[in-house]
Amino acid sequence: MNKDALVSAIAERTEISKKDTELVIDTMMEVITKTLREGEKVALTGFGIFRASKRAARVGINPQTKEKIEIPAMTVPKFTAGKALKEAIR
Repeated sequence: MNKDALVSAIAERTEISKKDTELVIDTMMEVITKTLREGEKVALTGFGIFRASKRAARVGINPQTKEKIEIPAMTVPKFTAGKALKEAIR
């Protein structure tokens, strides 16, 4: 399912316009992104937790040339599914 299909499904179930539904989804993604950038987590009870995780610098290998390369440290987003979500998809 892509964003357009998600917007359509939510708009149909809630009887809210697609434009308003898309605005809500875009705003939710912006707020989650801003919160993670600030180092905080976002917990949606029953669904899961979004958090930022630090990944240390490391040495990797280019699979084409077998040359060693330095991979810099970075912060990456992580999602942990909640109990209700896990049980719903089993």
